[in-house]
Amino acid sequence: MRYAITGSFWARSLCSPSPSLIWLMAGEWSLEQGAAGPIIPASGGWLLVREARTICTMPGHITWAMAGMLPAALGYVFAYVAGMLWLSWLSTYIALIIVLYSYIGGRALMRLWFPLTYLLFLVPPPYMLIASITQSRKLWLSVTSVDLLSALGFEAAYNGTTLYIDQYELLIADACAGMNSLISLLAIGLFYVYVLYRADWRYAILLAMLTLPVAMIANLARILLLLLATHYLGITRVEGVLHETAGLFMFLVALGCLIGLDTALGPLRRRLAQS
Repeated sequence: MRYAITGSFWARSLCSPSPSLIWLMAGEWSLEQGAAGPIIPASGGWLLVREARTICTMPGHITWAMAGMLPAALGYVFAYVAGMLWLSWLSTYIALIIVLYSYIGGRALMRLWFPLTYLLFLVPPPYMLIASITQSRKLWLSVTSVDLLSALGFEAAYNGTTLYIDQYELLIADACAGMNSLISLLAIGLFYVYVLYRADWRYAILLAMLTLPVAMIANLARILLLLLATHYLGITRVEGVLHETAGLFMFLVALGCLIGLDTALGPLRRRLAQS
């Protein structure tokens, strides 16, 4: 029996409380470095509901679904005992895929490839895999931000990931330069590209490739904002509300850069559409 799946099923599935989701809300999302996390399930859920309304489905084989659910359940139990958040979410994600397969079948599941892939950005990779990358990005931010401010006449210096401006000392933390913020920025950029340009796959690939440098520029803008604010306002004012809102500023910069690039590449987009 073929049927068009309704939005009520998706609403119940996405809004039902999950231990992994509660774990994220109480842990990662409560920190500054994971403050943008809730944006991904909200936008991903909206995209799933929108895409699901346009597809016809055929329920999958229940035997395959039950066989796939066993390793997902074992993985989740192990993750809960070991305190491994990333494995907990991965097991929950696999269980979600299996449940969707049992409801809508393999062909319909393939048509939802982007919303389901997008939801993988919910949790960053394990720290042991990204520690070296985070450290190299912090060093790049230190050197670049100090070079830019020094060229503009400010008294700035760095020692590793410690920055100095005037008589003040600031440390680039993982929240400012970690992979968490980079992954969130990449996710939002890919969401923007898919929603607007998925029909034009060549231009979508080009714009998607530009999301990484855009995310790097947004991180750099955040560091520069904090350094300049420290210079003009002092360290005590920066450590308060301004430091907390710098993350929002970073996302606004990233979105503005992406929209600016999209506008500048308008002639190329029109040529690709005509070819």
